[in-house]
Amino acid sequence: MHRDWDPYANEAYYQATQEDRCAPRSKVNIPASLRPSGAKSFHTVVHDLSLGGFSATSLNRMHVGTICWLTLPGLESLQSEVVWWQRGQVGCAFASLLSPIIHDNILQRYRGDGVYRPVA
Repeated sequence: MHRDWDPYANEAYYQATQEDRCAPRSKVNIPASLRPSGAKSFHTVVHDLSLGGFSATSLNRMHVGTICWLTLPGLESLQSEVVWWQRGQVGCAFASLLSPIIHDNILQRYRGDGVYRPVA
């Protein structure tokens, strides 16, 4: 049985994890799809994004260690692994760090409001 990590259970640990990330997180609001291994994809909204991972809406419980694929508009699917699920939100780590160029391009296009902006 998987035990889902509760990032809010131990406030000191939670704060430490926020400070010990491989890359800073950016608040975004990006419509996307997420497909857990062996299941159908579902629509989601990515709420934060970093070179190392993301958090998104997931009303159905996702278990720690589950491999999944995130598809953002205009990009190929990105493999990731669930690291936590809590209150309808899932946090995942990318299998490979996101390219800084792709990351910056996404941030230019989505500035937190989910509106796509073409980059000139």
